[in-house]
This record gives sequence, C-alpha cells and structure tokens, in this order.
Amino acid sequence: MLLRLAYLSVTNMFAALRLLPMSDHCKDAEILALRHQLTVLRWHRDLINGATPARADRRSPDGRPQSAQSAC
Repeated sequence: MLLRLAYLSVTNMFAALRLLPMSDHCKDAEILALRHQLTVLRWHRDLINGATPARADRRSPDGRPQSAQSAC
C-alpha cells in the first residue's frame, strides 16, 4: 500500500511538472481530449454492462430516429 502511494505521488508530481511550460491553449486542448476520451470510455462501459447509451434513447425500436417517423 505504501509503495502504491509513493508511485502515485511521483507520477502526479511528474504530470504537474509537465503542465508548467504549457500554454493555456495547449492545456485547454488536452482537457478537451481527455473529456472526449472519458465520454467514449463511459459509453463503452454502458454498452458492456447492458445499459442503453444516451444516443440510443432517442431512437425507436426499429432503429430510426424519432423525428424520421411519421405522425400517423
């Protein structure tokens, strides 16, 4: 347990040092990329666990989007 704490501390320190010379624009781009990666991973996790993804909720049972169906 102590070894894991030391490892996490050292890796976080290096991650923080890596961010120091970066501009705000580069940091924002990296944050957006990480958010996208997290969203994709959550979506895949939901697929594996059998939950319906958020986009699938807006589709009808035959797979067509709700707006494409006729009103009849």
